[in-house]
Amino acid sequence: MFTTMPRIIMAQHQVKDEPKMNTIIDIKVPTLPESVPDATLLEWKKDVGSPASQDEILVELETDKVVLDVPAPRNGVLKEILKQNGQQVQASDIIARFETNDDLATESPTEKHPESSAQSSSEPAILPTELGPAARKLVAEHGLDPERIPGSGRDGRITKGDILAHLETGKASPAASLSEPAQGAFEHSGAPESLPTAAPSSRVERRAPMSKIRARIAQRLLEAQQTAAILTTFNEANLQSVMDLRERFRASFEEQHGVRLGIMSFFVKAAVRALRRYPIINASLEGSDIVYHDYYDLGVAVSSPRGLVVPVLRDSDTLSFAEIETRIVEFGAKAGNAQLDLDDLSGGTFTITNGGIFGSLLSTPILNTP
Repeated sequence: MFTTMPRIIMAQHQVKDEPKMNTIIDIKVPTLPESVPDATLLEWKKDVGSPASQDEILVELETDKVVLDVPAPRNGVLKEILKQNGQQVQASDIIARFETNDDLATESPTEKHPESSAQSSSEPAILPTELGPAARKLVAEHGLDPERIPGSGRDGRITKGDILAHLETGKASPAASLSEPAQGAFEHSGAPESLPTAAPSSRVERRAPMSKIRARIAQRLLEAQQTAAILTTFNEANLQSVMDLRERFRASFEEQHGVRLGIMSFFVKAAVRALRRYPIINASLEGSDIVYHDYYDLGVAVSSPRGLVVPVLRDSDTLSFAEIETRIVEFGAKAGNAQLDLDDLSGGTFTITNGGIFGSLLSTPILNTP
C-alpha cells in the first residue's frame, strides 16, 4: 500500500566565479515507494542547453505503477544529461544537472505570436483569463481549444464540468474512460489492413517490448493466481429500475452538474451499502489477523494505453452521484495522459471492474496484489 507521494530531491552547490550567483542543481530520481525498486527513464522533454521555466517538465520516469514527471526546480537551463532514455534508474540517482538563471523568462503566447492575436481579435473568443482556475488548468493540461467547448455557466462561461464532459465524450485529446476502451489499451492485432503486408504463404512474427507497467501487471497477476485464494461467483440482477431512473434524470443531471450520469455511480453506491452490511468483504488479511476497514476507499478499474490501472475513490460513502461521476471522468483523463499519482492508485479496500465496456458478458478479474 503506497502512501508516499513522489517528490524531487535537490542537492545544491554554488558555482564559483559566477557573477550572477547561478546555481547548479543535481536533478535526482524522486523518492519511490518501498515496493517500487526502480524506474525507467521514459523520455527527456528538454535537450541539453534548452531553457526551462520553474515547474516545467524536464523528464518522464515510468515505474510499474505510474509515470512520474520531474519538473525544473527553478528557471534555468538543462546543463547536462547523465541518464539516457530507456535506462533503469533508482531513487536518488542523479540523472541530470540543471543551471539556474532567474533572469530567464519564457515568452508568453502573445509575445511569441503577435499575429495570432491580431487575426483572432475580430472574432469573439473565450480567453484563458476568463476561465476559472480549475477550468484553466484542465484546458492547459489537455491542450484544449476553449472555443470548441460549449459553456453552461453564466453568459456562456466554460465551467470545469463542461471541460470534463467534453473529455468524456471523446471530443478532446485521447483519454481513458470507463465508457469505452482506451486506444491501444490492449496490444492485439488490429484490422488486416493495419498489419505489415506479406506474401500469402509467409509466416510473419512481430516482437515488441512491453511497457514497465504492463510487464509488472503480468507478473503481479501471475503471482496472485499462485498465492491468493480466488473465488468467482456470478449472480443476475434486474437493473431496469436503475436504467429507467438514469434515463429520467439524464438531461437535468448533466445540465446541473456538468457531467453525465453514468452507471458506475450506481455501482459505487450499491457496493458501499453492501460493504456496510457485510464488513468482512471490506476486510484484508495481514498475517494471521483480519483487518476490518471502517472506511470505503473503492478502486475503479480504468483501461489506459499503458495497461490497466485502478485509481481509488476516497471515502466513497461520503460522495454524491455527481462527485463520483466527476472523479471517474478525471481519473480516465489522467490515466489516458499518464498523469495519475501514486496516491491515486494506493490504499483501495474494494475494487469495481466493469468488463462490459469491452463487450464481455461475464469476466473473472484477477487480484493485483499490493
